[in-house]
Amino acid sequence: MKIAVTGLSGNIGTALLRRLLARSAQFRDVEVIGVCRRPPSPDGPEPLYRRARWVSLDLAAPSARQRLAETFAGVDAVVHLAWLFQPSHDIGYLERACVGGTAAALGACQDAGVPHLVHMSSLGVYSPGLDDPAGARVDENWPHDGVPTSVYSRHKAAAEHLLDALPNDRLPSVTRLRPGLVMQGVAASEILRYGLPSWIPSAVVRLLPLLPLDSRFVVQTVHSDDVADAVLAAVQRRAVGAFNLAAEPPITVTDLADALHAHPLHVPARWLRAAVALSWHVGIQPVDPGWIDLAFASPLMDTTRARTELDWSPNHPADEALRELIQGMAAGNAGTSPVLRRRSVPGSVLDTLRQGPVAHRQMA
Repeated sequence: MKIAVTGLSGNIGTALLRRLLARSAQFRDVEVIGVCRRPPSPDGPEPLYRRARWVSLDLAAPSARQRLAETFAGVDAVVHLAWLFQPSHDIGYLERACVGGTAAALGACQDAGVPHLVHMSSLGVYSPGLDDPAGARVDENWPHDGVPTSVYSRHKAAAEHLLDALPNDRLPSVTRLRPGLVMQGVAASEILRYGLPSWIPSAVVRLLPLLPLDSRFVVQTVHSDDVADAVLAAVQRRAVGAFNLAAEPPITVTDLADALHAHPLHVPARWLRAAVALSWHVGIQPVDPGWIDLAFASPLMDTTRARTELDWSPNHPADEALRELIQGMAAGNAGTSPVLRRRSVPGSVLDTLRQGPVAHRQMA
């Protein structure tokens, strides 16, 4: 089997390579082509990145579809993981890279005659959930029009609408995976780079005395390795349709505060959003306020379909995955690919001086 994976050097892609190596007896005959903007060095210290043949490509480039079609020629499946979270102040580029990149990947699959596409969607694709204090879950049939005030959510929904519009005869099998927040320890530096001002050290996550957050906060998470297992199951079974992915239990304010060794302080979501919006607009921090809207509007997902049709179940409880991420942040954990590289205050400040803030530069 030959598979091509966009965004292979990132959070989920790294986990996918790790799972392929861990199950080498089962997947020894699988050839992997990795597509990303900045491929890992073949001479780097991490052997798992040698598992793939790499192609350097920015999916926002005008030639992306043609080059992807050339790369996808003869593959048995394409796994589309590539997605950007920054620069949050350059929405046009994000749309070209994320929605336009999905369109390029989809068109290239058709041009190359790829029989199966696995598209990495998200919890963020769903329309706002039920205001149900009992925590009712939604299945894959819940409307997937996103949260309008969240750029990330709008773009995830737009990418899936491209799949909705695809005639059935143009691509035989399409899988949509919709995970909650995907986390692992080696992604700690990447997540902090995109979410924390460059001058603040990573260790600050262990120094917070208070966690100011609305007490209604609840979010579903899943470990990157478990998402990678779902990808492999979907490829092997050539599964069709959408699948929610999340571990139990959903993370609450109390869980997050415990992981941070902080005390929760109830701050209404509208106040928190106002503070995030102001600090983002003036450039103090890189996270746009749409993420606050998404956090409080997203429904809880039912994962029955993935468990029954993919025979999938997460090996990492949600609170365990959260603790791994928080501990990784405090320790400055990182991977060896460019996107997962180690974050440091001097390095981040130097990048800011040379290229501008992460929320404004295109090669973050």
